[in-house]
Amino acid sequence: MSRLIVVSNRVNPPNPAEGGEGSVGGLAMALAAALREYSGIWFGWSGKTIPEFTGQLNMQRIEGVTVATVDLEETDYQEYYNGYANKTLWPLFHYRVDLTAYDRSFGEGYDRVNKRFAETLLPLIEPDDIVWVHDYHLIPLARELRRMGVTNRIGFFLHIPWPAHQLVVTLPRHRALVEALFDYDLIGFQTEESLQAFEGYVFSEVQGRKTERGELEAFGRGLKAQAFPIGVDAKDFAQIVQGETARKVYDRMMAHSVFRKMVVGVDRLDYSKGLEERLIGFERFLHDHPDLRREVMLLQIAPLSRDEVEAYQDLRTRLDGLIGRINGAYAEMDSTPIRYVNRSYRRDELAGVYRASKAALVTPLRDGMNLVAKEYVAAQDPEDPGVLILSRFAGAARQMKEALIVNPNSPEEISDALERALSMDLAERKRRWEALFDNVNREDVTAWRDDFVAALRADPEPDADKPEPQEKTPVRSLDVAAKALRERAAEARAMRG
Repeated sequence: MSRLIVVSNRVNPPNPAEGGEGSVGGLAMALAAALREYSGIWFGWSGKTIPEFTGQLNMQRIEGVTVATVDLEETDYQEYYNGYANKTLWPLFHYRVDLTAYDRSFGEGYDRVNKRFAETLLPLIEPDDIVWVHDYHLIPLARELRRMGVTNRIGFFLHIPWPAHQLVVTLPRHRALVEALFDYDLIGFQTEESLQAFEGYVFSEVQGRKTERGELEAFGRGLKAQAFPIGVDAKDFAQIVQGETARKVYDRMMAHSVFRKMVVGVDRLDYSKGLEERLIGFERFLHDHPDLRREVMLLQIAPLSRDEVEAYQDLRTRLDGLIGRINGAYAEMDSTPIRYVNRSYRRDELAGVYRASKAALVTPLRDGMNLVAKEYVAAQDPEDPGVLILSRFAGAARQMKEALIVNPNSPEEISDALERALSMDLAERKRRWEALFDNVNREDVTAWRDDFVAALRADPEPDADKPEPQEKTPVRSLDVAAKALRERAAEARAMRG
């Protein structure tokens, strides 16, 4: 059986020394399980920076998973990660053109790091391996591997939304970015909406077409593009909530919120999550329902992220001011309406928080999927479930129609949904939760993983009307490329010595 090689910006397998399964997400658990099954490798950036890039691989075995990481230069980190990935692609793909930074050095760093990743990964790839690349940091990786002679099947999954055609074209060199995607054999999107947006660009901007077999063709190449909605390990999460840690957190939260109904929000501190809009909606709820002010509290957990990016610093400042204003206006001597926490919690701790919450506010302005919504459902007590309030702009809304769906830009809709959720009778809460849990349980992270890998493994059938593929770059054999890479590495070491 061929191996699976997973490539992501960061590598995060479960590690007992760091808390085991409670400290990593369901996605990492699912990928680690697949890598154990296929004797594969997880490759990516170590998270460390060094004065000069060496391409030195750090190989280790963690819980049965072979992990290969590489350090980056500080310049790489600033231009590739803080720059093109997080100041250009992230805001653009989340429809925030006003926050998108276009800097030529960012694009150069992005291409440089993807080439370095490809050069470092190349010697690890065996002829029968399949390669699965994850997310917007690594869009050009297949292009670089193809230029080095890799002919293996390579798939790509985008965890964030793909924006509308009109937004993509605001990106300098957008055509080159999309063309790089056509070096993959399979591209996966979270939703049909993102898939259609990608197809819209291909049809409108580069006059691509779809074959009778449903394959997209452009730039003289073809690929399969499909929607693969990601899920959570619902059964695992339902077991975690019964564990000792989750039960202790549940008891603490219930004691803390005695005489009050707790509403929870859990998000990275990011402008795409609609945190300001959520707080304004909660403020509107407090204004509209003075009789409920002492009965409801909002716990907002928002771990800090990308603190070096100015837009995130500004967001944090605005949130601090907004929460201070709301608490100042509506707090009593013995109660505060909003409890705000800027730190991360383990999955088993969050499971206890979710179970103690009467409602969850999951209201991003734009999200690829949003797994908090699914974990909240999985953590609920079947005999007394809470209510999920979900943004229509989260990818999860397409699957989770029994949630209370809201427009996060409308304070009135958030206020009305909170009032309805907190007054909803048990029969309706159970009916909605049962339908939601059935979907979360069926379309879980394992089904997502297996569906994608099966589609990537599938050999394409011959298409009589398909033109011969055009080679955009010279292609060398894998052996020749690997030999050249080893020679360059030896030369570099000799020069440094």
